[in-house]
Amino acid sequence: MAYLRISEARAAGQAARIRVQKSADQILTENARAFDADAKYNVFLSHSYDDAEVILGVKKIMESFGLKVYVDWIDDSSLDRSKVTAKTAAVLRLRMQASSSLVYAHSPNASESVWMPWELGYFDSLRPHYVWILPLVEKCDFEFTGHEYLGLYPKVEKIEDLAGRLDLGFTDVGERKQFIPLAKAANGIGVYY
Repeated sequence: MAYLRISEARAAGQAARIRVQKSADQILTENARAFDADAKYNVFLSHSYDDAEVILGVKKIMESFGLKVYVDWIDDSSLDRSKVTAKTAAVLRLRMQASSSLVYAHSPNASESVWMPWELGYFDSLRPHYVWILPLVEKCDFEFTGHEYLGLYPKVEKIEDLAGRLDLGFTDVGERKQFIPLAKAANGIGVYY
């Protein structure tokens, strides 16, 4: 089992900015103008804001599989996540209710987030078979240790085909050990071991 490396996600985020030749601020401004408050999402991406560049890459990777991904500071750029407020919590609840799944992007910065455990708990009560952990690792792409409670949820793995194309998903622990792509799971097939 292999996990997504932080360097891979960061490179995807940098490549996305280069392709459109815009600054991160320009991209955020355009996304804020185009935001639809009634939009539906395949993935609510729970993450630490300290990983912004990496998370932009994770979002782009997931979007390359056809998923619609919610990232609060991109889609709701007016939210102030530095403080826990009722207004921010209400907006995040609405976005989670509009999302089919939650992917908890666990990085070394995740333990500093005041929002991630709350988002995980809220979504687990909302859609328990649609909460998954995406380990973002620095070096060893097959080792992951996180808080003990993260072991309750399936881990999103990465695979590469012979042509080097990246995919994210789950290895079913059943008899056939089949790979279930994240894109398929987030579109209505719960994965829970």
